[in-house]
Amino acid sequence: MRLFHRSSLHLVITLSLFFSFSLPAMAQDESGNNSSEFWNYVRFGGGIGLSFGDRFFSGTLAPVAIYEVTPEFATGVGLNLTYASLRDRYKSTILGGSVLTLFNVIPEIQLSAEFEQLNVNRNYDEQFVLTPDDNYWYSALFLGAGYRTGNVIFGIRYDVLYDKDKSIYAEPWIPFVRVFF
Repeated sequence: MRLFHRSSLHLVITLSLFFSFSLPAMAQDESGNNSSEFWNYVRFGGGIGLSFGDRFFSGTLAPVAIYEVTPEFATGVGLNLTYASLRDRYKSTILGGSVLTLFNVIPEIQLSAEFEQLNVNRNYDEQFVLTPDDNYWYSALFLGAGYRTGNVIFGIRYDVLYDKDKSIYAEPWIPFVRVFF
């Protein structure tokens, strides 16, 4: 089984090129000199997930980078790579990216909007499951609210584009914990 399809690899290359060329370009001041001041407003975070069960494994790596435009407003991008398998049933790889916006109404309350585009590749074991293999793109638009304390935000978000047949999430309401450094 190939871990990445050509379209997934294309997405990773595109996002990598975006980071390689756009972030350093934004860090230049009018005289063309690199300004380290830009990096003072960049925050990194993300998530790591592992799940084990009876013949089941799932692992996720989801880094995020945001730029604090003002103390109240930040915007950024994220990547998502997930691998899951249920022995004798299926293997799944999910690769994609997201664009997010964060707004602090007051220092403790944060509103968020995030558009996520994921390539979902599910390979079923024909010997045990009659479902055909599946490869598709899934879009999610999350609107959320959270409580912020320091670098940590606890909250809940809702996928307004939720499709119970195609979503990788069990429900449209998803609790979250964000940490940025």
